[in-house]
Amino acid sequence: MTTQIPTDPWQVAAQVVDPELPMVTVADLGILREVRTDPRDPAMVEVTITPTYAACPALAEIRADLRGALNRAGYCRVAVRTVLSPPWSSAWITAEGRRKLAAHGVSPPGQAAPAASGPVTVSLAATRLDASCPRCGCADTELLSRFGPTPCTALARCRGCREPFEHVKEI
Repeated sequence: MTTQIPTDPWQVAAQVVDPELPMVTVADLGILREVRTDPRDPAMVEVTITPTYAACPALAEIRADLRGALNRAGYCRVAVRTVLSPPWSSAWITAEGRRKLAAHGVSPPGQAAPAASGPVTVSLAATRLDASCPRCGCADTELLSRFGPTPCTALARCRGCREPFEHVKEI
């Protein structure tokens, strides 16, 4: 006799929030790539994730949160695989994820550069911040630090309302 698990594992995994940006889920950020069940063993699920950065400090927490959520939904055996290819891109953030970021005062990324195949050119020159203020909408903003509280964010300030804000980097 096989056990039937009533909850869709994708829906369960998709509700797990990102520990560093708790206003969005791992699905909103595009970190959640695939959720598969084994037709011979409905209590087994394999989740594939791609972190925003290969050395993402929240990766262990994301794995544990996914396992916990799926275990509570009745999946006894949960495997979480991390894949780094293709690398995560800020283009994977959903429209809903971008809306949630902005609603919580975090500037969503602009258009990411097209993915390159082969060697990637690294520029050490200063980059221009292309972010509007998530609070007042002003486009006149300045970069305060290329490094924010998480590896995928930068710190900026609006020249209009003078409020600081985080900006998710275009990757």
